[in-house]
Amino acid sequence: GERNNNPGNIERTRTQWKGMSPDQSGDSRFIVFTSAVWGIRALAKVLLTYSRVYPQDTPQDIDTVREVINRWAPPNENDTGAYVKNVCKRVGVGPDEAIDVTDEGVMSNLVKAIIAHENGRCVYEDELIEDGVRRALA
Repeated sequence: GERNNNPGNIERTRTQWKGMSPDQSGDSRFIVFTSAVWGIRALAKVLLTYSRVYPQDTPQDIDTVREVINRWAPPNENDTGAYVKNVCKRVGVGPDEAIDVTDEGVMSNLVKAIIAHENGRCVYEDELIEDGVRRALA
């Protein structure tokens, strides 16, 4: 994630992201961004999409850490229980407590927690994370 400026480890799809590097040859699975702020923005955009798009095709809104992480890192590929526990601890909420990802502070904490879990650490300053989140929310 750090090497690709993609701290959320977003996989390649047909989506053309702002800040996506023209040269994607550095990784066969994950998107390469030109700088970390664009990878952080993309991570936040995906989380916003969960709250805005998926409620229409799911029985309930995706508005808790458990629901977000189950969508972000499906159990067939991840230890989702451990992921949820880790993110909840870092964000300071329970797994089934509603969160508002349109709130800049909530989104920044959630993004930082996901980055830390995906990479084993978060090397990014709060200001950089907040910049990426603001770009996503704009």
